[in-house]
Amino acid sequence: MRRTPRQARSRETVEIILTAAAQIFRREGMSATTNRIAERAGVSVGSVYQYFPDKRALLDALVARHVAHTATVLRETFAELRATPPDPVAAVLRIADIVVTLHADHPHLHALFARFATRTADGTATVDALRESCVREVAFHLGRRPGAADPEDLARTVVHAVDGLLHHAPAPADRQRQRVREIARLLDG
Repeated sequence: MRRTPRQARSRETVEIILTAAAQIFRREGMSATTNRIAERAGVSVGSVYQYFPDKRALLDALVARHVAHTATVLRETFAELRATPPDPVAAVLRIADIVVTLHADHPHLHALFARFATRTADGTATVDALRESCVREVAFHLGRRPGAADPEDLARTVVHAVDGLLHHAPAPADRQRQRVREIARLLDG
């Protein structure tokens, strides 16, 4: 962001701009313009530029918001699963279901995130850190299976496969959940 909103009214304006940006990016992809986003938000394009230098910065802000929300939900889920551990495969399925739910609202917007917004150093590092936390957690649960061989390698494969489905093969949530369950069946071997 070009400028951090300090007052409640400024924070509200930024939220309105980001909501409008998500709607326009969802509809128009990268052909979206800051003029169209400003129009949708009901603000001047100057108000958009006051906080965001260009549409890429808007997209990056949307990704940062999505990743932060996802990380919070997953941290809570990981803590819950470790406190009352279910069957290891059930734990992995629970994590996968939550990840699918977090991406169900607008699959094409998430695909746009993956293609364009994670190309910055900060965006890549943030997404990689979230992905690695998922790998560690899935490996923890897979390692609880009797005779588990190389749970980290299997976890990395599963997490990257699910990530690929969610960000590079957009589909309705039910279809994504079905695809993820097919991947999880491989865990039962």
